[in-house]
Amino acid sequence: MVAIELSFDLSAVDRHDPIVESAAPGILLEWADESDTAAFAARWAGTPALANAFVALHGDLGAGKTTLVRHLLQALGVTGRIKSPTYAVVEPYELPALNIWHFDFYRFNDPREWEEAGFRDIFASPGLKLAEWPEKAAGMLPPADVNLYLHTLDDHRRRVRLVATTPAGQQLVEAAQGAGA
Repeated sequence: MVAIELSFDLSAVDRHDPIVESAAPGILLEWADESDTAAFAARWAGTPALANAFVALHGDLGAGKTTLVRHLLQALGVTGRIKSPTYAVVEPYELPALNIWHFDFYRFNDPREWEEAGFRDIFASPGLKLAEWPEKAAGMLPPADVNLYLHTLDDHRRRVRLVATTPAGQQLVEAAQGAGA
């Protein structure tokens, strides 16, 4: 018997779109530039279901997760500087009728951080929760109402897939259908 050694370079797998992406539930949008991102955010901000939603934002570094959050917060009425919570993990925003928490779990290392920081209490309270890099807190986060996947096509264009997992999420996905295709 002759042994044959095979080797495969699987690094390219991470750089390509999933083959079955179009078969996944939800909707696909394409944003030509940041103005499309802003238009989507403005339309989505008017959706009542957003007030108590949990939106999980997925995408590589530079895909536009924080840019989308910035436009969404501005459309909701947040004024002043909107900071990325990359180092702080969470940035809270209080509006007269809405509490918002913007999480970035990129540097999240230990599930004990979740309990110690009081995140369970935040997620149990009313308000909008937006989480970048939710996979870094897997097992600790509740199910998202909407999973929003951003994929960079080039320097300006983005492919966006929204997948609802709850009735509130379905309302948000339906509102998004006319929000920047």
